This record gives sequence, structure tokens and C-alpha cells, in this order.
Amino acid sequence: MVDAVVSVFLDKLFIALQEHSRIVTEFRDQFDRLKGELQLMQSFLRDVDRLKRKHQSVRTITVRLRELVYEAEDILADCRVRSNEDEEVSTTCLKCFSPLDLPFHYQTGKRLREINEEITVIKQNISSYLGVTILPPTGSAEAYSHEMSRWSSPVYDHTQVVGLEADTQKLKEWLFEANSGLLAIGIVGMGGLGKTTTAQKVFNDREVENHFDRRMWVSVSQTFTEEQILRSMLKHLGDASVGDDRGELLRKINQYLQGQRYLIVMDDVWREDSDWWQRICHGLPKGNGGSVIITTRIEKVARKMGVTEARIHCPKFLSENDSWLLFRKVAFAASGGECGYPELESVGKEIVEKCKGLPLAIKAVGGIMLCKLPYYDEWRRIAENFREELAENDDSVMASLQLSYDELPSYLKSCFLCFSLYPEDCVITKEQLVHWWIGEGFVLVRNGRLTTVAAEDCFSGLTNRCLVEVVDKTYNGIAYTCKIHDMVRDLLIKMMKDDESNGASSHHLGLRSGRLYTNSKLRALLSTTKTGEVNKFTSAVAKKFSECRYLRVLDLSKSIFETHLPSLLDQIGLLQHLTYLSLSNTHPLVQLPHSLEKLSNLEILDVSYCHNLKILPSFITTLEKLTILDVSYCGSLEYLPKGLGRLSNLQELLGFRPARSNQLEGCCLAELKSLIRLRKLELRLTRGDEIGDDEVNVLLHLQQLQFLTISCFDSHGCDLVAKMDKLSPPQQLHELRLKFFPGEMSPTWLNPISLPMLRYLSICSGNMAKMNQRFWGTAASVWKIEGLMLESLSDLEGKWSAVHQAMPSLRIVTVSWCPKLESFPIEDVVFRGGVWKKEEQRI
Repeated sequence: MVDAVVSVFLDKLFIALQEHSRIVTEFRDQFDRLKGELQLMQSFLRDVDRLKRKHQSVRTITVRLRELVYEAEDILADCRVRSNEDEEVSTTCLKCFSPLDLPFHYQTGKRLREINEEITVIKQNISSYLGVTILPPTGSAEAYSHEMSRWSSPVYDHTQVVGLEADTQKLKEWLFEANSGLLAIGIVGMGGLGKTTTAQKVFNDREVENHFDRRMWVSVSQTFTEEQILRSMLKHLGDASVGDDRGELLRKINQYLQGQRYLIVMDDVWREDSDWWQRICHGLPKGNGGSVIITTRIEKVARKMGVTEARIHCPKFLSENDSWLLFRKVAFAASGGECGYPELESVGKEIVEKCKGLPLAIKAVGGIMLCKLPYYDEWRRIAENFREELAENDDSVMASLQLSYDELPSYLKSCFLCFSLYPEDCVITKEQLVHWWIGEGFVLVRNGRLTTVAAEDCFSGLTNRCLVEVVDKTYNGIAYTCKIHDMVRDLLIKMMKDDESNGASSHHLGLRSGRLYTNSKLRALLSTTKTGEVNKFTSAVAKKFSECRYLRVLDLSKSIFETHLPSLLDQIGLLQHLTYLSLSNTHPLVQLPHSLEKLSNLEILDVSYCHNLKILPSFITTLEKLTILDVSYCGSLEYLPKGLGRLSNLQELLGFRPARSNQLEGCCLAELKSLIRLRKLELRLTRGDEIGDDEVNVLLHLQQLQFLTISCFDSHGCDLVAKMDKLSPPQQLHELRLKFFPGEMSPTWLNPISLPMLRYLSICSGNMAKMNQRFWGTAASVWKIEGLMLESLSDLEGKWSAVHQAMPSLRIVTVSWCPKLESFPIEDVVFRGGVWKKEEQRI
């Protein structure tokens, strides 16, 4: 992972040297020397992860190199902060060199020289130990850059499975036979064989969904508690159940399931002690066809949980044909799973054979090949490296995962290693990940691309390689939560422990259950709670945050503080290097203290779901580096402060509520026209006087705007509809979401002429009953929409034939709770609804 650290540092150093700030320039000779040495080593470092597993000396050396680069990055950060302070002072008075600066300059120069000398020695030692000469990088940089952008958008559909049809049918038949008692079914097999995938296929089957009144999926980690299991079950039953003891939790579950036919999946159970399950099982109602599916690697576990031999299913290894089919679906996903390169087929089948029919291994190596150029020599190199991995570790799954990590570009290694912080079976939001990556500078930005776009491409790069599993998607197929397989997590934990055993410091920590062990070298502290959990922090723990002076990322989301929050946040104001601060869903947050004004490097501020937050202070408008500002779901926040238009670097603004005409200190809609880099905007409109007569064309100025959400929740007055009808969204809009629209007729600007580039449209809740005639277009102007979602529109009338004619490019349609829609090819549109996919119709 040292190549990832070096890559990130060199990118930051390159930017800093271009800025020509006074203090950085004073140490330019040392920084240039450092840059030269690290660039010289970069090509070698890309392969060092493979080498250090064979050579203990290389492992020790690279850990030391990583620590030195981290220290150099901290020095660079200090220099940039001091340079910023100089610029602020120079605007008010003539800045002269102060004797107070002498200790900083002396110590910084001395330490940079020492770091450079030590890195030179490390380079010499690597050459001595391995007998290699480190040479300047050759022409591989272009290919490496090409790989960085080769597949930056989602390509592989993780919902595709191979060879499970017979397994699924058998398990369904068992479930449908259940009557008295509680039927227990076991899915037993080794890691990577597809136990969870099989259970998911059954759990999400439409017939199974219709057969059971209640379904609960529980991920059972190796360190679970009985209380966590019960809370997870209740969460699926729609009950938060905060503060109840185990007995009360079980009683609640019993009440919800009385007279119901239910299905429980206990996924990935390890513990042979089944007393916990016996207590839960005893408290569940029986006799209505209730069933439980247990997935485990240990047959004894399934037996102790009540599974009979006749109801144990052992997934088989994939056949040769199914293995090749699964590999093709991943490696050639961009061409629909078809191998268009005959010369690659023999190498591909050789790789697949080494996977021994294990789906996880096949998907991992397939993900590698998807992101490689289709050259025979490149494929042959991967095949040889896989063979070497298997020679050292005869576990095709772990060997394929290790190879997948080794083959990651450096910038993706930093992103991937972040997953080691999260607990087992944790569902992670994509938003937290990409904000973290931006905050720490892991995201490489080239050719003027927006950082938010580049960060999302990093996420797609990991999912395409099958190292990260998508859990939840929006209607248009965009992932918003994910997780990693427990064997992937095992690999990451092992790598981190190996480095720690060789002297590496901890630079990133996850916050869970109020535990906090800080050190001065920390870069990131993040809330890593599981869904439905919260952090609880005492006053003593909260004060430790300010000890981490080099902290870049601080995510305190989903936390309850015993201490007075403003006093805690006053301490956070001392963290001058902070770039990402999340206070989302924290309690009790009423206001932000003025000490946060000192966070001049802040790029991301998230205060979403802070329902008691009444005002956003005016100093927010001075944080010039802000890229993302999220104030969504802040019900008490009436408006944002005047001057927001000065934040010219904003790329995402979520939850923006314009000030009304009599709210003179608030930001009006007109200020948005200055935010020319805005890519994503979420508007909250509730009254007509939030839109001035001269502001209806404001959105046309936002030429980079791709995603627009307009929510009218809790709107007042009929004049809002008339004002919204005059709005003019920009023509290049890619996705539009309308929520709680109060009008009965759709806005006149919602038509294919005004929005010719719109690809996704979502209309949810509200009073809309008919579409304006312009919505349907003409023979010469039809929608290019590919994805449509209609939800909770009890008055909306429409026919499928008209929709399909107006939107010939439709690929996916999601509809629910729309009783007046006619002839839609979706079962049960009146209630739960469903999804129509064009691909399914062709089949």
C-alpha cells in the first residue's frame, strides 16, 4: 500500500509547488529532491506489495517509507496553512518576516533534509536486498493513465448470477412445504461458493415475496450479540425499538409475527453455541408456515440450529461451462458478455480453470480483466501472476482477491483500503466513502474534471472489479449503499495487521459505540456504525477529537453527545487541516459555533438530518474551498445565509431553501447563478414568494448542472404552482426529481423540447393528476428518457401506450402506489408495484 501513499503525496506536492506560495517556495529545493526520489521509485513501488510478501526485509523497509511520506505530507500541509495565513495578513498590512517564524523554518528545513536522506538510504537498501536497479519510469505511464479512466462508470450488473436456477427452485419447494412448527433450511459450504448469493436469490424471488407476509434478513457477524440480532429483525419489521431489553425486543417480534407467515434468513453464522438461537426460536410464533434459512460454512452449526439432514443444501462448484459463462459476464461486460477477441479465449479459460468453480474467485479475476486492455501479453501476465499466487497459497479465492488488489491502480488502492475500517457485514453509504476520498485527497483530478465526478468514478472502479458489492440502487441503477464480502475484509485486515506488526502507525480509525483511541498521526475519524445503530459519546471522549491536529476527515454522523455540542465544536475549530466535516444526524445540534470559521481548508460540510438546526451562520459564505454543502432534511432551517453565491467552488448543494422576500438576511434564489460549477442541486420550495419574478431564469446560468431535485414538502399557498411553472431548468439536465409537487398539472417546462438531454425522471408524491399536453412531445420531438419512476401518485392518470410512445428509449420503469395508471406492464401498480425492464421483454 506504500505506492498508494506515495501517489497521493506526489499529487498534493505537485499542486502545492504550482501555487508558488511563499513558505512552500522557501523549501522548494528539499521538496523537489523529495519529489525526484519518490518519482524514481514509483514504478518499482507498484509491484512492491507482491514482493514484500516474499521478503520480510522489503516489508519492513516499505512500512518505514510509508511513515516518512506521511510525515512529509504533514509538513507540506503545515507549510500551506502558514502560507494561507500570510496571504490573509498581507491583505491588511505589510507582512514582514517575524522572528517568531524562525523555529518553524529551522525545524521544517532540518526535518525535510533528514527525510530526504533516509529515503535515499531506503532506495539503496531496496537495490541491495533485491539485487535490482531502480530506473526512471518508462513509457508505461500512458497505459497506466489509460487504465485509470478505462472503466470509470458502472459496467457489470452484480445482480446477474449463473448456475443457481436448480438450487433456487429446490429451496423454494422446501419453503412452500412448511406448515407446522418452524421449518429450518441450511445452506452449507466453503467461503466464496455462493451461499449468500443463493439465499438472496431465494429471498428476493417474487413468488417467495408473495408467499410470505413478513421477511427478515439478518447478517450474523462473528462478533454478534443476541440484542443486535433482535434489533436487526425488528428493523425489518419497521420498529426502531430504542432502549428495550432483550426480553421486550423478543416480545415485540412475537407480536408482529402473530398469525403471519414469515421468513428469516440468518446469513453467515459461525458460532457453534446455539443457545442464543434457541432463546429466539422459542419466542417466535409457530404453526403458520414460518421458515428460517441459515447460511454457514460449518454443517454442525446448521444442525444445532435445528436443520435436519434432509433440509441441508450444499451448493456445488460451478461447472466448466457455467464458470466460463460467469467469467465472460464480468470480463466482457461492456460487450454483453461476448468475447470478441478469439486470441484471449484460451488464456481466459486457463485463468477460469484455476478458480476451481468458485464464483467469488471467478468474479474477482473477471473484474481484473474487465479493466485491462484486451492485449494477449497483458492477459498472459495476469495468468502467470495468478499461478504464482496459487503456488504460495492454494486458496483460489484468496489468491484471486490478492491479485485483484495487486493489480489496482495506486489511486484505487487508497480508496479500497478504507473498507478495512468498517465492521463485518456493515452496509456502507457511497456518499460517506466518496466524501472521505475527496477529503483525504485520494481522488486524482485531471483535465479539469470535477472532484465529485472523479470520486464516483473511483467507486465504480471498485464495483466493476467485483471487490465491492452493491447493496442498494436508485431506480436508475445508481448505487448508493454497498458492502464487502467477508473474505475481502479478511484480506484487508490481514494486510493492515502485517503493516502494524512492522511498525506502521494507525492513520485512520472508525468510531463505534463511543470508543475512541486517538493519536497525533490520525488523518481520518469516521462513524462506522451499522444501520440502526448510534454512537454515544461522553464528555471525556469528545474532548479527544482536538488532539488529532493533522485530521483531514471527521465524520461524527449518527452520534449522541452527552457534552454540550457547541463546546465540542469549538475544539474542532482548532483542526486547521480539516477538509471534511460531517455532523449529519447528530444530537442535539442547534447551531454551529463561530470557531468553525477557522476551517479555511474545509471542502465538505454535511449537517443533513439535523432537525433542530435553526440557522446556518454567515461565516459559511467565507469558506471558499467548499465543494459540497448538505443541509437536506433540516426541518427547522428556514433559509441559508446571504452571500452563498461567493462559494464559487460548490459542486453539490443539497437542501437549499431560498429566503422569502421579507427574510433579508437569507440567501435568495438569484445568488445561485454565481455557482457555475454546480453539478447537483436539491431545491426545497414551499412558498411562492421564495421565487422572485426576476429569478425564474436563474437555473439557466448553471451550465454544469446535471442533477436537479425540487421538493415541495409541506408547501403553502396556491401561488407556488404558478411560480414553479415559470422556472427554466437548464437544457443539459441529466436527471430530474420532482417530490410533493402541489399542482394538478405537470409544469409546462417538463417537456422534451425544454429538456432534450434528460435521461432519468422521477415524480414522487404530490397532487399531480395529469401531464401537460407539451409533456407528450410531437413526432419530431420525443423524450430520450431511459429511466422513469412514478411513486405515490394517487390521482395521476395515464396509459402505458402513451408513455411508451412518448419515451421510446425507456429501459427501466418503476411504479408503485399509482392506482389510476392503466395497462402498465407491472404487476400490482396500485400498491407495492414493481419494475419493468426492456431487456426482460426481449428475453
